[in-house]
Amino acid sequence: MNKNPIHINVNNLHERGGAEGVIHMHGELGRVRCVHCGMRHDWTTDCTQATACPSCNAAPGLRPDIVWFGEMPYHMDLIYTRLRACDLFISVGTSGNVYPAAGFVAEVRRVGHAHTIEVNLEPSAGVSYFEECRHGKAGDLMPALVDELLGKGTVT
Repeated sequence: MNKNPIHINVNNLHERGGAEGVIHMHGELGRVRCVHCGMRHDWTTDCTQATACPSCNAAPGLRPDIVWFGEMPYHMDLIYTRLRACDLFISVGTSGNVYPAAGFVAEVRRVGHAHTIEVNLEPSAGVSYFEECRHGKAGDLMPALVDELLGKGTVT
């Protein structure tokens, strides 16, 4: 199973679950970024307008190290490299309407060597790009899918 997921959310749940090499394309809530020098820092305490950047000492200028709507997600070149190399693409719990992530399944299908699975409460906007769809609650569907992928069953 892929130990290098592309992570869309801004929390650290994948790492807490044991995943390695996670790409945080939308940044991380436990970090700040300086708008002056661009340096990123792990951050677990309060941050105000008066908080100076540990790298350049400028203030104000620290903001959450997350990508807001309209900003370019981080690590896009690496993400597309991984999409082109993957042999299994699973999309879990998305509307399929927000780009660039909504276009990832189309990129995987364009390359043509990955099995694509949608796990979603209902069909997403990109449902036609998936070879396999499992609709219902992810909390109900994912354990069985993981068991299948780990060899305890067969992916259909």
